[in-house]
Amino acid sequence: MIGYSSLASLPRLREYTSHRVSSYDPTGGNRDAWRIRGGERRVLAEIEGPGCVKHIWMTLGIPKEDYLRRIVLRFFWDDCPEPSVECPIGDFFGMGHGIRKDFVSLPLQMSPQDGKGFNSWWPMPFKSRALIEVENQGGEAYWHYFYIDYERYKSVEVVEDLAYFHVQWRREAETDGWAYRDRLSRESMREDPRNFNRDGRENYVILEAEGNGIYCGAHLDIDCFHRNPNDWYGEGDDMVFIDGDKWPPSIHGTGTEDWFNCAYCPREEYNAPYHGVILYSGTKDWPWRGKQTVYRYYIEDPIRFYKSIRVTIEHGHANRLSNDYSSTAYYYLTEPKRGGPPLPPVNERLPRPNEEIYQPKT
Repeated sequence: MIGYSSLASLPRLREYTSHRVSSYDPTGGNRDAWRIRGGERRVLAEIEGPGCVKHIWMTLGIPKEDYLRRIVLRFFWDDCPEPSVECPIGDFFGMGHGIRKDFVSLPLQMSPQDGKGFNSWWPMPFKSRALIEVENQGGEAYWHYFYIDYERYKSVEVVEDLAYFHVQWRREAETDGWAYRDRLSRESMREDPRNFNRDGRENYVILEAEGNGIYCGAHLDIDCFHRNPNDWYGEGDDMVFIDGDKWPPSIHGTGTEDWFNCAYCPREEYNAPYHGVILYSGTKDWPWRGKQTVYRYYIEDPIRFYKSIRVTIEHGHANRLSNDYSSTAYYYLTEPKRGGPPLPPVNERLPRPNEEIYQPKT
């Protein structure tokens, strides 16, 4: 077995060898980065199994911040021809909106200076092969530094019963909020029969997957650019439909701020191992203005499914609000397959400019 990553398990002498693939300068010099040209797709690591990726560190010399959404990471496991991970690089490491910022969670961190050191600690076991590649979908070159630390095992039995790591990135650049669309007042909203969401069909989708696996959580990136009456996004309930659930779902929450384990409309940033608010952009005049990033990782309480899972959350109570939602979900499946729908083109991934919050669509 791979073993637990805890202080208590460190003295246990497991059977493995330790390895790293990195961008070090093989000449012995100090040119320790790879230059990735605009439009280039390049393999960072191709590793023979059985093994397990234990840690990934990266930092980027990029021409502008939106390259965090232009650069795409892909991971392929064993002989699967499609990527189990296909994700914008900044979002993969736990922060959306094309932003680098210091934060700490258990599986993911962005470290000083100003969040430029990316770290992932998700374990990624594989049986025969791991292939990790990057694609620069921007027009300019950038510098890519990286470590990929992994264990190799003598026998495939070590990973025989372990599932494959997957990621699913999604975005809905303007959710269809009925209260905003119909220009309803606060009083009208309260009386509207659409306030009673009894099926979850219009919820924002964080993850939709088929197979036998474990859901380990997500970060949710919300850009509030429409100023509505009662535009606090936190009244949106999370709803997780497992193995073909009909209404009600197996897991039903009580509000978005409850999903990320905070309470009472938090207006401050907070980092914890499994939950938090790592970006808050509100003001006293407009508390929910602009870009927010929140997360909930199910590390102690992973969500099991055997046939399928559909993870959703309301965009405002009963889907009232029209905001920009994106998310990155982390999960495991017993077989490698494509991790979610193919990524949209670059122009549909780029973050909304901050000035747009003052000029909402009409």
